[in-house]
Amino acid sequence: MSHHFLRFEQVRYRYPGGYEALRGISFELTHGEKAALVGMNGAGKSTLLLHTNGLLLPTDGRVVMGGITLTRRTLPIVRQAVGLVFQDPDNQLFMPTVEEDVAFGPANMGLTSGEIEERVAEALRAVGALHLRKCAPYQLSGGQKKSVSIATVLAMQPSVLVMDEPTSNLDPRARRQTIDLIRRFTHTTLIATHDMELAAELCPRMLIMKEGEIVADGLTERLFRDRELLEACGLEQPCRMRTG
Repeated sequence: MSHHFLRFEQVRYRYPGGYEALRGISFELTHGEKAALVGMNGAGKSTLLLHTNGLLLPTDGRVVMGGITLTRRTLPIVRQAVGLVFQDPDNQLFMPTVEEDVAFGPANMGLTSGEIEERVAEALRAVGALHLRKCAPYQLSGGQKKSVSIATVLAMQPSVLVMDEPTSNLDPRARRQTIDLIRRFTHTTLIATHDMELAAELCPRMLIMKEGEIVADGLTERLFRDRELLEACGLEQPCRMRTG
């Protein structure tokens, strides 16, 4: 069985205050799939993403990564396999320099100094940020921070890449660079986004969330043509599909 798959089985999550943010979520992503996760603010997208690598654990149901059920005991294994890129790169960048940030994950995997150096260079080169390796993260622009935050995840060589709003707050050039980078990642990818153009361009599959549930799961092109569904979920068609 491929280790590049991610499965949710009737996952429910209730926050300590009692609010149920996920209400029986079930889906599976297989090797190489790129899927968009869309929905209005408050639909449960970010809560779902936090379950992919154990930052949150289900109240009920289970998350399975490559045949391994996510539990407190299996957290270290799953977190090496699932790379989660936060919406705000400042949540991922905390070391004095860029290269130290990118090296942090591989160093905690027990790799040799030579292997760590190789991974740092490869990841920064992949996002076009090798020239920033000696910079302090606070010196970077928003787009540069986003690129470096992606590099910190790529350096772990994850089997599954999970991204929360990867193009938010980016200028057009940085947005295009980010999209090109995601396109080149050949493994399984789940992207939560309000960027409908990105979803249409990159993700053949789309999952639509509403009030803690997945209300539609299918081909992106087909779902984007269902105007009644989109309106009910507070979504819009990509510009290229609108007929005016």
